[in-house]
Amino acid sequence: MAGLAAAFGSGAMTNTIGDIGKANVILATGTNTTENHPVLSSVVKRAVKFNNTRLIVFDPRKIKLTEFAEKWLRPNLGTDVAWINGLMHVIIKENLFDKEFVENRTEGFKELSEITEKFTPEFVEAVTGIQANDIIEAARIYASAGAGCILYCMGITQHTTGTDNVKSLANLAMLCGNLGIEGGGVNPLRGQNNVQGACDMGGLPNVFTGYLKVSDDNARGSLEKKWNAPGIPSSPGLTVTEMVPKAIEGEIKALYIIGENPLVSDPDLNHAKKGFKNLDFLVVQDIFMTETAKMADVVLPSSCFAEKDGTFSNTERRVQRIRKAVEPPGQAKSDWEITCEIASRMGYPMSYQNANAIMEEIAEVTPSYGGINYDRIEEEGLHWPCPDVSHPGTPILHSEKFPRGRGLLHAIDYIPPNEHTDDEYPMYLTTGRVIYHYHTGTMTRKTEGLNERSPENFVEISSDDASTYGLEDGSMVKIASRRGFITAKAKISSKAVNGTIFIPFHFAEAAANKLTNAALDPISKIPEYKVCAVKLSNAA
Repeated sequence: MAGLAAAFGSGAMTNTIGDIGKANVILATGTNTTENHPVLSSVVKRAVKFNNTRLIVFDPRKIKLTEFAEKWLRPNLGTDVAWINGLMHVIIKENLFDKEFVENRTEGFKELSEITEKFTPEFVEAVTGIQANDIIEAARIYASAGAGCILYCMGITQHTTGTDNVKSLANLAMLCGNLGIEGGGVNPLRGQNNVQGACDMGGLPNVFTGYLKVSDDNARGSLEKKWNAPGIPSSPGLTVTEMVPKAIEGEIKALYIIGENPLVSDPDLNHAKKGFKNLDFLVVQDIFMTETAKMADVVLPSSCFAEKDGTFSNTERRVQRIRKAVEPPGQAKSDWEITCEIASRMGYPMSYQNANAIMEEIAEVTPSYGGINYDRIEEEGLHWPCPDVSHPGTPILHSEKFPRGRGLLHAIDYIPPNEHTDDEYPMYLTTGRVIYHYHTGTMTRKTEGLNERSPENFVEISSDDASTYGLEDGSMVKIASRRGFITAKAKISSKAVNGTIFIPFHFAEAAANKLTNAALDPISKIPEYKVCAVKLSNAA
């Protein structure tokens, strides 16, 4: 979001899911789409099979999507800015860029062309491991597309240079004029079902609902008046990853966690647990007793998606209704009801008749949701921005201009990942998900059929690396980083590439995040989950 907002003035998927099928070329990077977004991946696969769409995959693992790709290019971990700059070097040098779009709708081209000058195919090969000829060919394929679509996910963002990675992809799309058109765009695939909606509603430390900045006096004053809440702070709050160190230092005394399980999902878990143990008071609001809830002083039982009314805003900015199907168990309540009760008991009366009343207030205070109400989305959702009730919604962003006016081309140099291999820790680890489980397994690991398919953690390793370490398929492996160790079963796989292992992070009993690096992107404060140095040994 930070990267796209800096480039365009808006940090969201620019095109729709269905629109992906209209692309002439799809460039997918940092997204194991078939396992993380299986429904969306079918759009990609159909486009390749039935529409002759050309697919380029940049990924350090031989994921399923590579089987459908015209080209699979395997970059070394953490080298994304280098290969993206390499593509742009070729495109500029060979005069393949969209001159009209660059001239009329962007700024910063001179600086971009200067920074990419050194990223020759040969230089990029030395940094990324991708052959120079493949860089040239991929650049020509993407630049020659009538409509080129970029898909990315957390393999791009979960780095100390994650924001730079996203800005670089935005550069590439603008350079080739692939914005504001069908089949084009820069499209982040959201990792959870309503994370887009949570961000839209101000679930970030630096903005209110609708991405109105907390530092904006007019926005803040308007909301203070609407909510009868004078004195709203004008400075941003803390990100999740900033809170744990503050807890360790004693600056944060209490945490209130809703629907999240950081004691499995946070990086460097041993360090994170110290922070949680140092709190005076921990409240967790969730539907199951998660690892984090078990540490809480108070657990508030909330209702699941099938037990409440409301809306989800999905990855393509489509706001959709959800409807209560069953009653919640026991004393469980909707999250909004719990929030209102707590606020009222703390001296700020909050009372809504129902979820619809909240939606009406959302439309009042959120410009991009101004025209969205339950009646309009009864049958089909609407894409924001939808400023008024006569507006049809906006499936494709930036068709005429960017929210910031001209799109900003950022001159970005390559910065290596925070951690490197050495003689003691000679292997790289990257983490992610498997199709059968979701996030920290709060729900999916309570499902018998899914547990049959994927019952325990594993270490995906190449046959060559397994041979080097004397490992067989199914043998127990000890994996250690500079922060801790876990044991898990070896899984010799053709997906793995020599020198890099993959571990899913769903399994609390062998949590991959005991190993991962808590180094943060300086802008978004996201951890470097995707690159970490480890050593392996036989645990038998």
